[in-house]
Amino acid sequence: MKVTDLTHIIEADMPVFPGTEKPLLEKANTIEKDGFRETLITMFSHTGTHMDAPAHIFEDGATLDSYDAQYLTGRGTVVDCTAKREGEVILPEDLEPCMREIESADYVLFYTGWSRFWGEDRYYGRFPCLHMDTVRLLAQKNIRGIGLDVISLDPMEDTNLSNHRQALGSGLLIIENLCGLEEINGKEFTLCLMPLKYRDADGAPARVIAIIEG
Repeated sequence: MKVTDLTHIIEADMPVFPGTEKPLLEKANTIEKDGFRETLITMFSHTGTHMDAPAHIFEDGATLDSYDAQYLTGRGTVVDCTAKREGEVILPEDLEPCMREIESADYVLFYTGWSRFWGEDRYYGRFPCLHMDTVRLLAQKNIRGIGLDVISLDPMEDTNLSNHRQALGSGLLIIENLCGLEEINGKEFTLCLMPLKYRDADGAPARVIAIIEG
């Protein structure tokens, strides 16, 4: 069995969505002073590798804490989109070569390779993005969520969050800011999503891992 971590580390000087404050990790207690070490962590719910629940966009949407661990664990598949250039969209026809895998998956992850720009200004740029028709197509499949190695399901200029509305409105979960997808591309794996479990969660930072048997 091989376990691959698909999660960016949370640290003070990390990429966050423009307009969001970076996380604060403060020394609340120290071994020298208190005999133990403890950190006060302050951050927004959509920091780093994280998940979006329908409640992120919709007033009456399901909250992330309402999903049980069984639902957050399932068969995953990767769609290789590394041939897409900067600013290009991922169209429904791009999914055709892997439609069989998508139709048997619980979670579909899009590998653009954009995570290599993590920590650079370019990360916020014109990353390859799903066309809304692609989101609509996925919403018609029997899947639970969509994951990406970019900062958002929507292009940065779409302040209406159109793809978010389409996906979350269809009941899909969204996982953003993934990394390490090159390690599981083309392989069968079980995806485990482990978001921070807090009351009425619109979203949460998550530890995301892929398990390859054998």
